[in-house]
Amino acid sequence: MEMDDHNKKKKKALFKEVFGDSSDSEDNEQQTQQPQLELELEEEGHHQNPSWEQIKEIKGLWLCRDFLSPPQQSSLVSAILNEGWFTEPSHNQAMRFGDLPAWSSEISNSIRELVLLCDPVDLGTYDEAKEACPFPSDLLRREPLFDQLIVNVYQPGEGISAHIDLMRFEDGIAIVSLESSCVMHFTQVDRTDCDIKMDPPMTKIPVYLTPGSLVLMSEEARYCWKHEINRKPGFQIWEGQELNQKRRISVTLRKLCKVE
Repeated sequence: MEMDDHNKKKKKALFKEVFGDSSDSEDNEQQTQQPQLELELEEEGHHQNPSWEQIKEIKGLWLCRDFLSPPQQSSLVSAILNEGWFTEPSHNQAMRFGDLPAWSSEISNSIRELVLLCDPVDLGTYDEAKEACPFPSDLLRREPLFDQLIVNVYQPGEGISAHIDLMRFEDGIAIVSLESSCVMHFTQVDRTDCDIKMDPPMTKIPVYLTPGSLVLMSEEARYCWKHEINRKPGFQIWEGQELNQKRRISVTLRKLCKVE
């Protein structure tokens, strides 16, 4: 996912302005320029104007609907299926740790680039700039950004029950949706079970995920909200219309906590 020289310079300047100096920034810049062989996600100008949506009701929940273009989505689906993980109908989940496929590393690099292209220039204060960034700076600096991958294949009607990802994973989770649109619902956990100070409980918050979209969860969204996808009849409603369900593939990227 190559960027032109202007955006590369802009990315570097924004990193320094918003997050301060980092000894890893030069290494990160070199890594994002390395060619990837398994997944052709390069598309000129695709990330020059990223469109982020902050889910206002949930701190730390961000959505980028145009993360992958249709050709990029097709390329990614082909790369996933070519791994040979889902040759049997009973195989609907693949989990990998550490040495991840090259295409997942390219997704990680693209996420980092995309976050750094968020422009804080018009936001005023440093704190406002930090608040308007889809990923906290300490997460964005870590290497690797993610080291655990889970791919799920959901047939029509199949989803995932309400849950919070295991505490064996660090803060900061990325989810890429492919093939079928869906509504993901977020439900606030009991405040006594969450160490973060929160407002009174809200009703269930729906978030519409289109094919090629990216969800980032950190802080409250990561630890204090359960998320689920119920694809049984009557639950996948958006703007008064029930969604036409097809096969859905999700790619989730996380980072394991360090073992002391």
